[in-house]
Amino acid sequence: MPITEAGGAQAARDALAAARAARAADLDRRLASLLAAACDADGVGVALVAVGSHARRELTPGGDLDLVLLHRGRPDIAGIADRVWYPLWDSGTRLDHSVRTVHEARTVARGDMKAALGLLSARRIAGDHTLVDELRAAVLADWRADAAVRLPELSAMCRDRWEAKGELAFLLEPDVKEAHGGLRDVHVMHAVAASWVASGPDGRVRAAHDLLLDVRHALHETTGRATDRLVLQEQQAVARALGLLDADALQRSIVEAARTITYAGSNMWRRVDRVTRPRGSQGVPGRLPTPATGRRRAIQRRPVGDGAVEHEGEVVLARNADLGDPVLVLRVAAAAAQAGLPLAPATVARLAEHAALPPAPWPAGARDALVSLLGAGPAAIAVWEALDQAGLIVRLLPDWERVRNRPQRNPIHRFTVDRHLVETAAGAAALTREVARPDLLLVGALLHDIGKGWPGDHSAGGAVVVRDLGARLGFPDDDVRVLETLVRHHLLLPETATRRDIDDPVTVQTVTAAVSEVPGREREILDLLAALAIADGTATGPAAWGAWKAGLVAELARRAAAALSGGTPPPAPDPSPDHLALARHDGAAVRVAGSRITIAAPDRPGLLWRAAGVLALHRLAVKTARTTSSPHAAAPADTGAGEAGDGAGTAVLDFTAVPEFGAPPDPAGLEADLRLMLAGRLDVAGRLERRARSVRVRPGAAAPPPRVMIVDDASRTATVIEVRAHDRPGLLWRVGQALGACGLQVRAAQVDTLGAEAVDVFYVVDGAGRPLDDPAALAAVREEVLAALR
Repeated sequence: MPITEAGGAQAARDALAAARAARAADLDRRLASLLAAACDADGVGVALVAVGSHARRELTPGGDLDLVLLHRGRPDIAGIADRVWYPLWDSGTRLDHSVRTVHEARTVARGDMKAALGLLSARRIAGDHTLVDELRAAVLADWRADAAVRLPELSAMCRDRWEAKGELAFLLEPDVKEAHGGLRDVHVMHAVAASWVASGPDGRVRAAHDLLLDVRHALHETTGRATDRLVLQEQQAVARALGLLDADALQRSIVEAARTITYAGSNMWRRVDRVTRPRGSQGVPGRLPTPATGRRRAIQRRPVGDGAVEHEGEVVLARNADLGDPVLVLRVAAAAAQAGLPLAPATVARLAEHAALPPAPWPAGARDALVSLLGAGPAAIAVWEALDQAGLIVRLLPDWERVRNRPQRNPIHRFTVDRHLVETAAGAAALTREVARPDLLLVGALLHDIGKGWPGDHSAGGAVVVRDLGARLGFPDDDVRVLETLVRHHLLLPETATRRDIDDPVTVQTVTAAVSEVPGREREILDLLAALAIADGTATGPAAWGAWKAGLVAELARRAAAALSGGTPPPAPDPSPDHLALARHDGAAVRVAGSRITIAAPDRPGLLWRAAGVLALHRLAVKTARTTSSPHAAAPADTGAGEAGDGAGTAVLDFTAVPEFGAPPDPAGLEADLRLMLAGRLDVAGRLERRARSVRVRPGAAAPPPRVMIVDDASRTATVIEVRAHDRPGLLWRVGQALGACGLQVRAAQVDTLGAEAVDVFYVVDGAGRPLDDPAALAAVREEVLAALR
């Protein structure tokens, strides 16, 4: 019966582990015999101690044998040492040795980090038990007493090593011992655990360590050399020695192990930093905080989102978090990323074990939270990794399994396929101001290479996959078609710009034909492809993207945009029956139904942004806002009713708003305040200012600067202003105040919050009801709105 790959791999690894154990036992017997012979049966006050890999019984064929001959001041110790070392040298053993008293070893350990790390794992081979126990007790006592100084020193040493050796998970030819996520990092975890500051490696980390140890063993055995760098030409042989199918299977196993170790290490170092960080006057230099060194700080829990709070620099679940809420996982992850904070490991584990996940198709809240998570930019990467390590990503997006840990055997790529996708989405977050649909840009960036998990052309295959994924995520059919087009043609601009003559009209026609696959959305798709090309190239690496290529892509996109200038706009939506029913009221009408707030009132200046201010007072974040015209209003046909203040019509404002965190506000109280606002009896500005002064603002993830654009030729009867900015409480209020300060009235608005990004369009007129045409006035309006957003 043939052995499966999994069975063969396990058998091969078991054989390597057995070989190391047998070698360790043989070495111990031989070394004990050498010491006994060297001491002439007088073994008092002398011991042979293993440090390093042999102390852990992990000595591989090419590894060094690290020994310490420990003594209690014996005058004949030099002769004993010669009688132990010379036979080892004569046999060709790679030996690193020293001769120390307990005091000498302790002194060396306090001044030399590498020596300290070795002695922390010291193991007696032969000789005086008491002497070895004294050494271990002394070194451990010093290590724990000096932890507040030694651990930051160890952290700095690790970072220097990572900088020099790179990240194991993403290297084509990695050093499995010294690279970030390699064997050395697990040894460091044991050392930190010995200080009692953090727990030791868990089962997953120990399993990852054992896999890398087997890789190192097989590498030494197949090459016959003491090398820890797994170069390309040796990978197939090492894979066979481990019973794996091929070099790709080996690489994926290494990536999985390295990421497990790196993630655990980042959590450990965060705890070390938290424990060893000075705490003002309460901190005592060189000592860990204890009840005797100062008063305990009050534990603070600050809300960062619905169901999530910050606790000691990490995001944890709020006490009232509903684990049955299918949006909770993504909402908490988005809150952490937007706040620039990591998810607490215990919180991730709890979510993975107990939290409900979104059904297919996803509800709008889940999709919005995903976009918000990705929109946090680089801060999203660590949060995504935390979810991935807990197995949540493949449960949310089953197709992710095919690209997870998949190596890219191309030197221009810096990352595995899955990490490249996350890096691309993080880079795309900086470009959300350049596109009309930042949500489609971010999701398209996340999925643009999803086809690399399937045979054939990855762009064509990915388009098929994303068609199903887009529907699973709950996007409307038209948006799914846009995502499908993005994935199919994500290489269109860079490949065409660098391989074709952009002065040839056929080149531009090729681009315009591709982006016309979704009629009415040609320019939108072109802008999305241009932004995706930048994010994709930057995430790939410097060899894939530079100023020359960026210039060619930008010029090709500009020419294609010019060719598309006559594209057909999508049709405007008709007013809903609910809107029309409310608009029949001659006075003011307010309806609050869950997250939907609808207001019908006579037109007046400032109605839209004052209503938005009331929502902000009630801790409601506006996700969408629409103004539509009633049958009684005499509004221009291309804009709808709004705030012209002519007294002839009724404005209907339709908001979708959700709580910033916690439970929704009392609908009756919200409706009452909206009615007070409509009656002119609520000081919205004063109350918002008082609330802003009472809130402690913590810097979150970096966001690209806001953009304010005057959209030419979008309307004949109004000036169209488009605002793209990072969403925050009261944003619509601030923009409206700025427009009002410029003497402008909003005739219509289309407000959307896509993830954490606001894309708001306002149709405005001056006091006489006319659009602005003075360039200086337009520039002043733009600066006023930008100032309100800063």
